[in-house]
Order: sequence, then structure tokens, then C-alpha cells
Amino acid sequence: MAEFFYQLKIPKSRIAVLIGKEGDVKKQIEAETKTKITVDSNEGDVSLTGEDGLSLFSTREVISAIGRGFNPNIAMLLLKSDYSFEQIDLSDHITSKNSLIRMKGRIIGKAGKSRKLIQELSGSYISIYGKTIGIIGEPENTMMARKAIELLLKGSMHSTVYRWLEKKRKEIKESWLVQQ
Repeated sequence: MAEFFYQLKIPKSRIAVLIGKEGDVKKQIEAETKTKITVDSNEGDVSLTGEDGLSLFSTREVISAIGRGFNPNIAMLLLKSDYSFEQIDLSDHITSKNSLIRMKGRIIGKAGKSRKLIQELSGSYISIYGKTIGIIGEPENTMMARKAIELLLKGSMHSTVYRWLEKKRKEIKESWLVQQ
């Protein structure tokens, strides 16, 4: 049987989270995906091998999500077929270090209120790490969260974005009720 191989890099500061206490996170990912994970702690290089290409892809998504600041338990949701991972690169929206801080501040909000509200209204999880924003959730929910974040990055008022999210959420609930 053919063996697949993939290599990726995650921040050194996230290596310990990927490995977990006594290697439990890494072992859990390997067991659930039937892959082999090799971690170079000095460089942040992660090598994946496995016999199933789809499983290897899922493993890569989980490790990428952990590398982008997600808690391993949330990242493991990506092993379910109805969850997806979106990433927004803030480099496209910034012109200086100050604008990066301002943009991250717009998404996080005062005491984390904005991020929390976007998560609640979109039904997704959001992680802001470095120059990226990661989103995990069901595909429709991640698209909603992405759109809301992009609106904030383009300068829309928070209240406008929250109203838009509430409207979209209501539309989704109504279409779901019609299907029942």
C-alpha cells in the first residue's frame, strides 16, 4: 500500500501544545487519524506519514489549527467531516505594526467582547494568533464569521456587523425550520 507524506511548519511556541502533557495530544491525533507524527522541536517542523491521503489532510488541518492558536480539543473538531478551517492573513490588511495592533484590537474588542459575540452569532470558534485569524466551525458558520471579520477589517462599524450576523443567523434558522 502507498504511503503518503506531508511536512508543515508551526510556531515553536505551539510545539508544546501539539505534543501535550507526556505526548498525549500527539498520541490522540495519531490514534484517531492512523497517521505518524514526527516533531522537530528546535525548528518547528512537523512531518506526517500515513496510508490514507484524506486522513493525512485532516491531520494537517488539525496541526495547522493548533499552530494558529487553537486549543487541541477545538482543533480536533476538524476530524469531523462537517467542520472546516478558515484562515485570514492580516498582512493583506495592514500597513504598519500599529495597524496590525489596531486590526487585531477591532476583532478582539474591549475585553474580548467582539470576538466572543462573533463566535456566538456565527456558531464558530475564532483564534487570533500572530498575523492570522483562524476560524473553525461548520462551513456555513465559518463563512459567516469570515465575512464579519473582513467587514470589521475594512472599517465597518461593530454594530453594523453584529446586525448583519443576527440577520444571517435568523435566515439560517428559518431555512432550517422549513427543511424540517
